[in-house]
Order: sequence, then C-alpha cells, then structure tokens
Amino acid sequence: MTSPRKILTFVGSRANYSSIKSVMRAIVSTPGLELITVAGASAMLDRFGRVIDLVRRDGFEVHATFHMLIEGENPTTMAKSTGLGLIEMATILDNLRPDFVLVVGDRFEIASVALAAAYMNIPIAHTMGGEITGTIDESVRHAVTKLAHVHFPANAESAERIVRMGEPRDSVFLVGCPRIDLVKEILSDGELPQDFFAQYRGVGPELDLDRPFLLVSQHPVTTEYGDARRQIEETLWAVASLEMPTIMLWPNSDAGSDEVAKGIRTFRERHAPHWLHLFINLPPDIYIRLMNRTACLVGNSSSAIREGAFIGVPAVNIGTRQRSRQRGHNVEDVPHERSTIAAAIAAQVRHGKYAQEAIYGDGCAGQRIADVLSTVDVSVQKRLTY
Repeated sequence: MTSPRKILTFVGSRANYSSIKSVMRAIVSTPGLELITVAGASAMLDRFGRVIDLVRRDGFEVHATFHMLIEGENPTTMAKSTGLGLIEMATILDNLRPDFVLVVGDRFEIASVALAAAYMNIPIAHTMGGEITGTIDESVRHAVTKLAHVHFPANAESAERIVRMGEPRDSVFLVGCPRIDLVKEILSDGELPQDFFAQYRGVGPELDLDRPFLLVSQHPVTTEYGDARRQIEETLWAVASLEMPTIMLWPNSDAGSDEVAKGIRTFRERHAPHWLHLFINLPPDIYIRLMNRTACLVGNSSSAIREGAFIGVPAVNIGTRQRSRQRGHNVEDVPHERSTIAAAIAAQVRHGKYAQEAIYGDGCAGQRIADVLSTVDVSVQKRLTY
C-alpha cells in the first residue's frame, strides 16, 4: 500500500492561518494526503493573540512549534528573526521528513521556511505568488516563487507573471485565493455572536454595531521604517474626526509594529475615545463577519483588496503597502494625510456596499490545491524557461 504524501503547512500569523485554513481542511479530507502542521513566529505569542490556540480549537493537530521572533520590531531584529527561523525550521524538517512544504505568500517567516526546505531538497508549493504590491513583502514573495516547484496563484495576472519570471507553465495552477473559500462559506451565515464583546473582550467600550461602524487594520510598512507612528496617528485623527463606532486591530509583527502600537496606546490614554474598541486578534470567521457588516474598512491590510472585493465592502486603503496589487472598485487609495483619509471614509460610507467582484477566486481554491498536491510530480532540480 502506498504511503500518503505528507504535506507540511506552516502557520506563522493570523493572516497566514486564514490564508491556508481551507487548504488544510481539504488536505485532511483528500485520500492519499496527510497533513502536518507546524506553528511559529507570531502565532506562538500572546501579544499577537496566540493563533496556535485557534488552530487547535479548529481541530488541527500541531506537530511541531518553534519561537523565532526577536524583540524590537526593527529591520535588524526582523533579519535576525528570519535567520533564527531558518535554523529552527531545518531541525523540524529533518525530524518530520515531509514530501512537500506548502507556504503562503510573502512574510519574512515564510522566507525562513522556504529556504530551509530548498536547501534540504524538499519540494515547495507556494500560494499567492506573482502578485505585485510594494515593501519588502514583494521581494520575499518573488524570491519564494524562485525557490518553489509548484505555484498556486490567486488570479490570472499573477499566473502570467510567474511564467514570465521563468517558471514552467505546467508548474503553475490557477486556483484562486484560499481566503475567499472562508469568505464564501461564512457569508452564508454572516451574523456576529450576540455576546461578541464579552466573548472576544479587547479594550474599550462596547459599541453599538447596529449603527454604521468602521473596521481599522493598519500595519507598519517595512520599507518606510521610522514613519509608522506618524502614519497611524494620521489614521487615528481622521477616524476621530468622524466619531463613528470603530473596531481596531493591533498591528502584525513586522519592523515598526511597536511604533504603531505605541501610537495607538498613547492616543487611547490621552483622549479616552468613547468610539474606539481594540482587539489584539480575532478569529478569521469573526473578522469576515465584521467586514461584511462594516460601513468602511480602513487601513492597509490586504483583506480590503482580496476578501473586500468578493464581499463588496467599501474600503479606504492608506499608503503604499498594497501598491499595485490588483483591486476592485470597492477600494479608494489615499496617502497618510488625515483630512484626505477622513474625506475618503465619509465618501465610502455614503456609497455603501459595492457589487461582488471575484478577482481572487470563486471560493474553491482549497480543494483544487489539495487535488494538485495529491497527483503532481516534481523534481527538486528546477528547470526554468527563460
């Protein structure tokens, strides 16, 4: 009897988990495949919501964990954390011996996982490659594409870009974005729990979510390190001028996140805004339900671009973090300037919901990826087609 293919997936952050969850479920249910889950980076830390606990509550076994984040959230610690992740991941791969390593997107911890697998002659499958945005994330994304053996882009433009990068066309499978799988599933039951604030706690007053409310998610831009605090303060003052009920999430662990967090904490302590409630982290299904109900999604999260187009949520994208990423009509782009941000939010609130645009897939990516992984043959020696 043929042994099942062992597919190792890595969960390193809340966004990373929402980007791979539907694939993990599909791998579990697909004959001939065995799921191995490894967790590390911010997924291990309380201050980022310990996503590993959510993974386990969702019924997935976690086969290995490791710590890699060095305190400081600056470019130096980010580079050192990547190196530490490479060391830890090499040991884990040596112990678990997977047949494939499946990595998501473009974060620095993904570089650690992909590089370890490449040096250890383990085939790499990569989702969400070929997209162009900005910041160091784009460089990491393209670097992982060049390390990967199988590519699962989210849209046709990205697929063609991967081929132009020299990857063989028969290694590129246009499947859509796995995050849209969750959106499609959750939109059929879009209600928030009645005890939402009691259940997920956070900091700040309970808000009346029957009124139009804002959802804010803003992260540091690594290539603009040193400007993160000013950037978040411009957003906070813009939102303050509107005084709409606002749910805000803490930033990710990229270089500059400490400055974003300081800006948020200082603003809250000095002004005690009655309209603001902060959460460290929310499960993907709750975040999507909030997206579906919010009057406007504000910040620089890719969720405004990806899930936002499918949901039709009005969104104001601030700054350069998502620059050049393919987007729908739901997104208004603005600089880090408070009056411009406030005016754009007000206009989006007046506009209301947009028509759904399936730019990043139709909600069936997870099973398509599992089907390919169950049958695809690759050689660890890549052949490029320049």
